[in-house]
Amino acid sequence: MRIQIEPARVATNFAEFEGNISFRESAQLFARGLPVVEMLQAMAMNAHVLKAFSGFDRIYPNGSLERSLVEKVILRVSQLHDCQFCVNSHLDMMTSLGIETDLPNGAEASRESLAIEYAEHITRDSNRVPDDFFAQLRGVFSDTEIVELTFVVGLITMLNRFNNALGVRYRGELAGLKIG
Repeated sequence: MRIQIEPARVATNFAEFEGNISFRESAQLFARGLPVVEMLQAMAMNAHVLKAFSGFDRIYPNGSLERSLVEKVILRVSQLHDCQFCVNSHLDMMTSLGIETDLPNGAEASRESLAIEYAEHITRDSNRVPDDFFAQLRGVFSDTEIVELTFVVGLITMLNRFNNALGVRYRGELAGLKIG
């Protein structure tokens, strides 16, 4: 990682939020006296950043969209951004949740395949999501769900950039933990 982690600062700042559902997996590590995942270590170096991130628990993992759909969107966007932390941590989370880690091939217009295609459009050029595709998306998602899906893509994009810029790495800390 490109920044120096101060374990005492991380522990103090993380302790305030360990009950937040967004941090459930890292809270399991923390309770065993292990370091939280690197992304949260980096965020916990600044209590304001950790607090800001803690507010997203209403969207992830508690949003209205199916968890499997959201995980696959997160995986695909993270692949496109080449975020080692998010790709590998979400593969482990998906496995723990019993979610298939293969992404749909797009041959069918399922909710998952359309959500992933929408995430790809946004990630490649959010100004040029084709109108005909958007109409197809609205055929299977409500406007409320589209807003949430768009927010998830933006959120994971921000986290991918945060992790990549700081050199945050995933080392398998979540493999085998009870998730969900």
